[in-house]
Amino acid sequence: MQGEIRILPLRGIGEVRPGDDLAAILATAIDAVGGLLSGDVLVVTQKIVSKAEGRLVDPATIEPSPFAHQIARSAKKDAHYQEVVLRESKRIVKMANGVLITETHHGFVCANSGVDESNVDGGRRLALLPVDPDASAAALRTALATRYDYAPAVIITDTFGRPWREGQVNVAIGVAGMEPLHDFAGIADPYGYTMQATLIAVADELAAAAELVMGKIDRVPAALVRGFAYRPSETATARRLIRDPRFDLFR
Repeated sequence: MQGEIRILPLRGIGEVRPGDDLAAILATAIDAVGGLLSGDVLVVTQKIVSKAEGRLVDPATIEPSPFAHQIARSAKKDAHYQEVVLRESKRIVKMANGVLITETHHGFVCANSGVDESNVDGGRRLALLPVDPDASAAALRTALATRYDYAPAVIITDTFGRPWREGQVNVAIGVAGMEPLHDFAGIADPYGYTMQATLIAVADELAAAAELVMGKIDRVPAALVRGFAYRPSETATARRLIRDPRFDLFR
């Protein structure tokens, strides 16, 4: 049975730059809240991971294709930005009302291939998603394990919209050290009914919960979730959260 959960914002991280030792920066913030405890889950926004990994691009250096110019005219947006979005996409899912929904090379379906122009060098550069968010999460976990007696589970998040609901929420795009899904199929509920297809995306739920203490303009890009009874795994990744196209009713 799940007990009390605490979410601790990690403050004072400051501006992260390409080449920074992100694990060391996070460890300083973790120590400021009393250090790491066994069973903690570290939740980190994609933005600081991308910055540390140098996943930044100046759109002025990118030559827009004719298609990017076409999209830009329709959406009333910058063609250089649209070209970056196109290069980060595997396919275009939908174009309407100035919005470009794409599938990234990772398999994520999101707006503008996850290319972010907020909180990045005054808007002069764009932040791209990490090349391999699962590998980024695993690297942070390994680095932190050398500083403490145990390794936290790590979730890297990004903000996605939802097709049938207003507003955006944080979701897990990288996971290390924990199962991102809890499968309750075959388990009897309190009324004796055997659940058939109850699959809970716990990594997404933790990502969304952590966002409540991080905010969008508060410059708190990481948090510790304490007390959640996650299921440890050395092999599970966030790719398990991507629905197999064979079972996607909306493609």
